[in-house]
Amino acid sequence: MKKKLLFIMPSLTSGGGEKSLVTLLNKIDFDRYDVDLFLLVHEGLFMEYIPPQVRLLPLTDTYRLFSLPLFESFRKLLLGGHGLLACNRLMFSLISRMGSNISRKEQYTWKYLAASLKRLPQSYDVAIGFLENTSTYFCVDKVNAVKKVGWVHIDYEKLGMDPNFDRPYFKKLDSIVTVSEQCAQVLKQRFPEEQHKVEVIYNIVSPSMIHAMAEQVDNIYKKQDDEIVILSVGRLHYQKGFEMAVESCKKLVDRGYNVKWSIIGEGEERGKLTALIEHYRLNDHFHLLGLRSNPYPYIKQADIYVQTSKFEGKSIAIDEAKILNKPILVTNFSTAKDQIEHGRDGWIVAMNADAIADGIEKLIQDNSLRMKLSTNLSRLKLGTEEEIHKFYGLVNG
Repeated sequence: MKKKLLFIMPSLTSGGGEKSLVTLLNKIDFDRYDVDLFLLVHEGLFMEYIPPQVRLLPLTDTYRLFSLPLFESFRKLLLGGHGLLACNRLMFSLISRMGSNISRKEQYTWKYLAASLKRLPQSYDVAIGFLENTSTYFCVDKVNAVKKVGWVHIDYEKLGMDPNFDRPYFKKLDSIVTVSEQCAQVLKQRFPEEQHKVEVIYNIVSPSMIHAMAEQVDNIYKKQDDEIVILSVGRLHYQKGFEMAVESCKKLVDRGYNVKWSIIGEGEERGKLTALIEHYRLNDHFHLLGLRSNPYPYIKQADIYVQTSKFEGKSIAIDEAKILNKPILVTNFSTAKDQIEHGRDGWIVAMNADAIADGIEKLIQDNSLRMKLSTNLSRLKLGTEEEIHKFYGLVNG
């Protein structure tokens, strides 16, 4: 008999965790598993990649009303006789506007959001909250399952979350999966009472798929002879440190380099970054491209891939750039050395604009170094498709 699996995710709008989920779903053996997917938002960049065998669960009318803009939601909930839920909607909005830490706000608003979500009627063999915070809380509070799994895609300490909020939820999980050894160590240190539950399953990355998709579009950049094309991929979020990218670009332009730096991604820092680009008069040199369902031609045709993150779990974008043999520069975030060996398959620099600009300048000037990094990457075994067997061990254990 097939096992029934449930995956829970806020959305498939964009992001490494979201990409990791759709890749995993496309690797699952559907002869062995029936798979349901619960999303809070039924639209987004990766929706088209959900396999047809996966059943997308419907949203309730109360949640649809709750998710409307505040005043419309409040009015319609009141008119519909949902007075208590209308108050929850108001509290959700008030707490969402307090403080600056997005992760903590997601934690503290959960009980108000949860009031709009019914417990799922069906039961599962395994339920998987595939992203930290809301996905895990829903898995624990709203799902009937023999086994419950939480998935943490980031360095827990760097998010600034409240561990006292998560502790009772982690206690109710059977397994806590994370994406790198460094992230696992952080979880074990922060939650020593749950360390026996922590497992590492790397994000699944398929070189054959990436190479095929990289060939789908030619001449993305239409480069001039003296242009240096730099690419970064990531959500426009504080974590990614893209303000340092803009500042580094300014320094390189001032040094006389014809840099064309693009970012693929979207997020809440677009306005801040746009203002910074205009402040430094970099409109001809720095571009926010928004979301792209296929970023691989952009990576393949770039001269240098740069990741300016302040913290990461295990960056899928870095793995993808490695597969396409790009010279890669990353900041020295806590898990950088999990993915890059400095001077061998990438270049690691300090986490500031001067160091980033100096590192990029070195890569621009030293053609033999760029060739060495790319050649070494071409010799590595970079696919992680075998991680699906770890997943099978998790759900069958």
